[in-house]
Amino acid sequence: MSRKIAVFLIVLGAFMIFEWVNLGFNLADGHPTGFYVVHGVLIVVNVVLGAVLAVIGWRGLRQVRDRTGAAG
Repeated sequence: MSRKIAVFLIVLGAFMIFEWVNLGFNLADGHPTGFYVVHGVLIVVNVVLGAVLAVIGWRGLRQVRDRTGAAG
């Protein structure tokens, strides 16, 4: 994995987590229960997916750093 791809995955994961948590806090009252259930599931799935992408990117970045021999 290249350094650019690893950094992209970290940034994408952080953005996804921020965006979906922000959506969760901004859901307005007055919707049916099904609306909140669906959006709750979407939020959980996407936050987990964002965390997985960030971890993959972090591991890739560490791998690139270890390959190049740079001290960290």
